[in-house]
Amino acid sequence: MSSLVGKKAPHFKAGAVINGGEIVADFSLDQYLNKKYVVFFFYPKDFTFVCPTELHAFQESLKEFESRGCAVVGCSTDTEESHWGWLQMDKKSGGIKGVTYPIVADTTKTISLSYGTLFGDYDVDENNNLIATGPMIAFRGLYLIDKKGVVRHQLINDLPLGRNVDEAVRMVDALQFFEENGEVCPANWSKGKEGMKADHKGVASYLAAH
Repeated sequence: MSSLVGKKAPHFKAGAVINGGEIVADFSLDQYLNKKYVVFFFYPKDFTFVCPTELHAFQESLKEFESRGCAVVGCSTDTEESHWGWLQMDKKSGGIKGVTYPIVADTTKTISLSYGTLFGDYDVDENNNLIATGPMIAFRGLYLIDKKGVVRHQLINDLPLGRNVDEAVRMVDALQFFEENGEVCPANWSKGKEGMKADHKGVASYLAAH
Protein backbone atom coordinates (compact mmCIF):
# COMPACT_ATOMS: atom_id res chain seq x y z
CA MET A 1 0.00 0.00 0.00
CA SER A 2 1.23 3.50 -0.80
CA SER A 3 1.99 6.02 1.93
CA LEU A 4 -0.91 7.69 3.73
CA VAL A 5 1.05 10.91 4.28
CA GLY A 6 -0.95 13.87 2.98
CA LYS A 7 -4.16 11.82 2.88
CA LYS A 8 -7.13 11.57 5.21
CA ALA A 9 -6.62 8.97 7.91
CA PRO A 10 -8.82 5.92 7.19
CA HIS A 11 -12.09 5.99 9.13
CA PHE A 12 -13.06 3.15 11.43
CA LYS A 13 -15.34 2.23 14.32
CA ALA A 14 -14.26 -0.59 16.58
CA GLY A 15 -14.27 -1.88 20.13
CA ALA A 16 -11.65 -0.44 22.46
CA VAL A 17 -10.59 -0.23 26.07
CA ILE A 18 -10.37 3.30 27.49
CA ASN A 19 -9.29 4.75 30.83
CA GLY A 20 -7.39 1.60 31.71
CA GLY A 21 -10.36 -0.75 31.93
CA GLU A 22 -13.62 0.51 30.37
CA ILE A 23 -14.72 -1.37 27.24
CA VAL A 24 -16.55 0.68 24.59
CA ALA A 25 -18.16 -0.64 21.42
CA ASP A 26 -17.78 2.08 18.78
CA PHE A 27 -14.49 3.88 19.28
CA SER A 28 -13.47 6.24 16.48
CA LEU A 29 -10.76 8.81 15.86
CA ASP A 30 -13.51 11.12 14.60
CA GLN A 31 -13.96 12.39 18.17
CA TYR A 32 -10.66 14.25 17.83
CA LEU A 33 -11.43 16.03 14.53
CA ASN A 34 -10.90 19.79 14.77
CA LYS A 35 -9.96 19.33 18.43
CA LYS A 36 -6.72 17.41 18.83
CA TYR A 37 -3.75 15.98 17.01
CA VAL A 38 -3.50 12.19 17.26
CA VAL A 39 -0.57 9.81 17.50
CA PHE A 40 -2.15 6.52 16.43
CA PHE A 41 0.17 3.54 16.81
CA PHE A 42 -0.10 -0.18 16.11
CA TYR A 43 1.70 -2.96 17.96
CA PRO A 44 1.78 -6.71 17.15
CA LYS A 45 0.25 -8.55 20.13
CA ASP A 46 -0.83 -8.39 23.75
CA PHE A 47 1.12 -10.41 26.34
CA THR A 48 4.44 -10.20 24.47
CA PHE A 49 7.88 -8.73 25.19
CA VAL A 50 8.73 -5.58 23.23
CA CYS A 51 5.11 -4.40 23.07
CA PRO A 52 4.65 -3.63 26.79
CA THR A 53 7.84 -1.56 26.81
CA GLU A 54 6.36 0.59 24.06
CA LEU A 55 2.94 0.93 25.65
CA HIS A 56 4.48 1.94 28.97
CA ALA A 57 6.80 4.39 27.19
CA PHE A 58 3.83 6.10 25.54
CA GLN A 59 2.11 6.27 28.94
CA GLU A 60 5.21 7.79 30.55
CA SER A 61 5.21 10.50 27.86
CA LEU A 62 1.43 10.97 27.85
CA LYS A 63 1.59 14.34 29.62
CA GLU A 64 4.07 15.55 26.99
CA PHE A 65 1.61 14.66 24.23
CA GLU A 66 -1.39 16.08 26.10
CA SER A 67 0.40 19.37 26.77
CA ARG A 68 0.67 19.70 23.00
CA GLY A 69 -3.02 19.01 22.46
CA CYS A 70 -2.26 15.54 21.11
CA ALA A 71 -4.12 12.33 21.93
CA VAL A 72 -2.38 8.95 21.98
CA VAL A 73 -4.25 5.86 20.78
CA GLY A 74 -2.90 2.31 20.53
CA CYS A 75 -4.19 -0.58 18.43
CA SER A 76 -3.54 -4.28 17.84
CA THR A 77 -5.44 -7.18 16.29
CA ASP A 78 -6.26 -8.63 19.72
CA THR A 79 -9.77 -8.47 21.21
CA GLU A 80 -11.09 -5.92 23.69
CA GLU A 81 -11.17 -8.69 26.31
CA SER A 82 -7.51 -9.47 25.68
CA HIS A 83 -6.62 -5.77 26.04
CA TRP A 84 -8.65 -5.59 29.26
CA GLY A 85 -6.94 -8.66 30.73
CA TRP A 86 -3.49 -7.31 29.89
CA LEU A 87 -4.37 -3.99 31.51
CA GLN A 88 -5.07 -5.80 34.79
CA MET A 89 -1.53 -7.25 34.93
CA ASP A 90 1.25 -5.44 36.77
CA LYS A 91 4.23 -4.18 34.81
CA LYS A 92 6.60 -6.50 36.71
CA SER A 93 4.53 -9.46 35.47
CA GLY A 94 4.66 -8.28 31.85
CA GLY A 95 1.35 -6.43 31.96
CA ILE A 96 0.40 -2.87 31.08
CA LYS A 97 -1.49 -1.86 34.21
CA GLY A 98 -1.46 1.91 34.48
CA VAL A 99 -1.92 2.61 30.76
CA THR A 100 -4.85 5.02 30.42
CA TYR A 101 -4.97 6.01 26.75
CA PRO A 102 -7.38 4.11 24.44
CA ILE A 103 -6.37 0.74 23.00
CA VAL A 104 -8.37 -0.28 19.93
CA ALA A 105 -9.26 -3.91 19.15
CA ASP A 106 -8.77 -4.54 15.42
CA THR A 107 -10.19 -8.05 15.56
CA THR A 108 -11.31 -7.97 11.91
CA LYS A 109 -7.82 -6.78 10.89
CA THR A 110 -9.44 -4.21 8.60
CA ILE A 111 -7.96 -1.22 10.45
CA SER A 112 -4.41 -2.56 10.15
CA LEU A 113 -5.09 -3.33 6.49
CA SER A 114 -6.47 0.13 5.72
CA TYR A 115 -3.46 1.79 7.37
CA GLY A 116 -1.05 -0.44 5.43
CA THR A 117 0.53 -2.03 8.50
CA LEU A 118 -0.95 -5.56 8.41
CA PHE A 119 1.71 -8.28 8.36
CA GLY A 120 0.23 -10.84 6.00
CA ASP A 121 -2.49 -11.19 3.40
CA TYR A 122 -5.15 -13.64 2.33
CA ASP A 123 -4.74 -16.00 -0.59
CA VAL A 124 -6.53 -19.08 -1.98
CA ASP A 125 -4.87 -22.49 -2.18
CA GLU A 126 -5.33 -25.19 -4.84
CA ASN A 127 -8.43 -26.46 -3.05
CA ASN A 128 -9.99 -23.01 -3.04
CA ASN A 129 -9.47 -22.65 0.69
CA LEU A 130 -8.75 -19.21 2.12
CA ILE A 131 -5.28 -19.13 3.66
CA ALA A 132 -3.20 -16.47 5.40
CA THR A 133 0.23 -15.65 3.96
CA GLY A 134 1.51 -14.23 7.24
CA PRO A 135 0.67 -14.04 10.95
CA MET A 136 -2.04 -11.41 10.27
CA ILE A 137 -0.89 -9.08 13.03
CA ALA A 138 0.16 -5.45 12.83
CA PHE A 139 3.68 -4.21 12.27
CA ARG A 140 4.79 -1.38 14.56
CA GLY A 141 3.07 1.37 12.59
CA LEU A 142 2.77 4.95 13.82
CA TYR A 143 0.75 7.80 12.31
CA LEU A 144 0.69 11.47 13.28
CA ILE A 145 -2.72 12.89 12.32
CA ASP A 146 -3.46 16.61 12.36
CA LYS A 147 -6.64 18.27 13.60
CA LYS A 148 -8.20 18.05 10.14
CA GLY A 149 -7.73 14.28 10.07
CA VAL A 150 -4.80 14.30 7.63
CA VAL A 151 -1.83 11.98 8.14
CA ARG A 152 1.32 14.13 8.36
CA HIS A 153 3.89 11.53 9.44
CA GLN A 154 4.07 7.76 9.04
CA LEU A 155 6.56 5.22 10.36
CA ILE A 156 6.44 1.42 10.16
CA ASN A 157 8.93 -0.81 11.98
CA ASP A 158 9.37 -4.55 11.64
CA LEU A 159 8.29 -6.67 14.62
CA PRO A 160 11.65 -6.81 16.50
CA LEU A 161 12.28 -3.06 16.31
CA GLY A 162 10.81 -0.97 19.13
CA ARG A 163 10.09 2.71 18.51
CA ASN A 164 11.52 5.90 20.00
CA VAL A 165 8.65 7.69 21.74
CA ASP A 166 10.73 10.86 22.10
CA GLU A 167 10.89 10.98 18.31
CA ALA A 168 7.09 10.85 18.15
CA VAL A 169 6.95 13.87 20.50
CA ARG A 170 9.52 15.64 18.31
CA MET A 171 7.38 15.09 15.22
CA VAL A 172 4.38 16.67 16.97
CA ASP A 173 6.59 19.65 17.82
CA ALA A 174 7.81 19.88 14.22
CA LEU A 175 4.31 19.81 12.77
CA GLN A 176 3.07 22.46 15.19
CA PHE A 177 6.13 24.64 14.56
CA PHE A 178 5.45 24.51 10.82
CA GLU A 179 1.77 25.29 11.27
CA GLU A 180 2.45 28.20 13.63
CA ASN A 181 5.45 29.75 11.87
CA GLY A 182 5.24 28.67 8.24
CA GLU A 183 8.87 27.60 8.46
CA VAL A 184 10.20 24.13 7.68
CA CYS A 185 12.26 21.98 10.04
CA PRO A 186 15.78 20.90 8.98
CA ALA A 187 17.53 17.67 9.92
CA ASN A 188 17.78 17.00 13.65
CA TRP A 189 15.51 19.94 14.44
CA SER A 190 14.08 19.97 17.94
CA LYS A 191 11.79 22.31 19.86
CA GLY A 192 13.52 25.61 20.60
CA LYS A 193 15.73 25.53 17.51
CA GLU A 194 15.29 27.77 14.48
CA GLY A 195 13.48 26.64 11.40
CA MET A 196 14.15 27.52 7.78
CA LYS A 197 12.23 29.87 5.54
CA ALA A 198 10.98 28.14 2.43
CA ASP A 199 9.04 29.19 -0.65
CA HIS A 200 6.22 31.11 1.04
CA LYS A 201 3.86 30.61 -1.90
CA GLY A 202 4.43 26.89 -1.73
CA VAL A 203 3.96 26.77 2.04
CA ALA A 204 0.84 28.92 1.87
CA SER A 205 -0.63 26.68 -0.84
CA TYR A 206 0.12 23.57 1.20
CA LEU A 207 -1.46 25.00 4.32
CA ALA A 208 -4.53 26.11 2.41
CA ALA A 209 -4.93 22.65 0.92
CA HIS A 210 -4.67 20.93 4.29
